[in-house]
Amino acid sequence: MKKRIAAFPVYGVMAALCAAVLFPVLLAVILPFQAEEELRDTLAPLVNFSGRYSQMDFLPQYPTIANFRELLVYSPEFYRVFWNSLLMVGTILVFQTLTAVPAAWAFARAEFRGRKLLFNIYVIFMLMPFQVTMLSQYLVIDGLGLMNRRLAVILPAVFSTFPVFLIYRGFADIPRDVADSARIDGANEWQVLRYIGLPLGKSGILSCMVICFLDLWNMVEQPLTFLRDKRLYPLSLYLPTLGAGNGVILLAAAAVTLIPAAFVFVIGQEELERGIIASALKE
Repeated sequence: MKKRIAAFPVYGVMAALCAAVLFPVLLAVILPFQAEEELRDTLAPLVNFSGRYSQMDFLPQYPTIANFRELLVYSPEFYRVFWNSLLMVGTILVFQTLTAVPAAWAFARAEFRGRKLLFNIYVIFMLMPFQVTMLSQYLVIDGLGLMNRRLAVILPAVFSTFPVFLIYRGFADIPRDVADSARIDGANEWQVLRYIGLPLGKSGILSCMVICFLDLWNMVEQPLTFLRDKRLYPLSLYLPTLGAGNGVILLAAAAVTLIPAAFVFVIGQEELERGIIASALKE
């Protein structure tokens, strides 16, 4: 009982932090259900600031789905940018997994000279922000003639080092005796990876896909750097172009944009937790 009472301050701090994090998400879900007149009054100080700050009701006075109807029926450009996001993110995830899994298996299971040094170099590249490598990527993409094409965003992301780091821990925790016994029975390296590595390292692979999806779904800098045609923009760039003047469509689009990310997080939450725990363990 005393331990529970002593833990109350900790729970209070955690609850306050959770409330601070969830508050913007809660507003993004509630505001689109306000009527157009009510929403204009809420956003008026943001459009033309005159010394008065925005005031809003946490519960809409007259809940309506008219804003979503305006977005989904009378805004066809939303479907184009939504498709752009799905196409780019889906393509990146597929090919990113195909390249990261063999690389992570080689770092975790293969024995070759300079393995740890090469892996440390991978980690260093993972820690570099996009701004550091932006110019070099721009020169390469421009030299290949891929500027203002979806491939300009897809190609660099496919060979990202971050997925290799996440998947590596799942493969490194597989007992060596299991893989060695398969080799003794005549299995080659690809068969060991397929029948032993993939099933036992599934948590790391799935958690990597969840984290990468959430990151790619919200990417801004890469498409902003490599894409000039607004018809190729993903959702993450479409929303800022609307502005507060189109608040009705903006808030509805923001709420719809949350749905795929929330869905992926919910279905992959368990594997995500396992993968993060495994990645945090020391070798």
